Amino acid sequence: MLYALTVAVEGGHAKATLLGLDSEGWVYVGLTIFLLLAIFVGKAPQKIVEALDGRIAETRRQLDEARAIRAEAEALLNDARARTQASAGDAAAIVAQAEADAKAMLAKAEGDAAELIARRSKMAEDKIAAAERGALAEVRAQAAQAATRAAADLIGARYGAEADKALVDRAIAGIARPN
Repeated sequence: MLYALTVAVEGGHAKATLLGLDSEGWVYVGLTIFLLLAIFVGKAPQKIVEALDGRIAETRRQLDEARAIRAEAEALLNDARARTQASAGDAAAIVAQAEADAKAMLAKAEGDAAELIARRSKMAEDKIAAAERGALAEVRAQAAQAATRAAADLIGARYGAEADKALVDRAIAGIARPN
């Protein structure tokens, strides 16, 4: 028989060999047969190459997608920076305009206040002048009334019916004479 199984004892360990190969040799023979079958029968290299090509294609697609995402992110960043700069300029312009408006409103308010004070002062002066004129007219009226009463009392005390008769006679006599 060709198949010879031998068992040898070396150093206290038993070592079995078959056809001159120990267990480690048979592992190599089995692995070699498996690889030969996989290469020639299973077309493993072609499948491995296809798998690697698919993996390479997927990696390239992911890299291209990452580049596109990065380019889009850079564009968005640049756009955001431009908008930030524009916003800063707009904000400065708005602040400057608000300050100018505030100064104009303050100046207008001061002018309006001065005008209102002048108007109120004029109205107060006019009221005082009117009150003075009214008081002067009232004083004159009371003085005229007092003078009239005093004259009436004086005339009534000095002149009576007799004096009136003499005055009327003189007035009539003065009318009858020709001038």
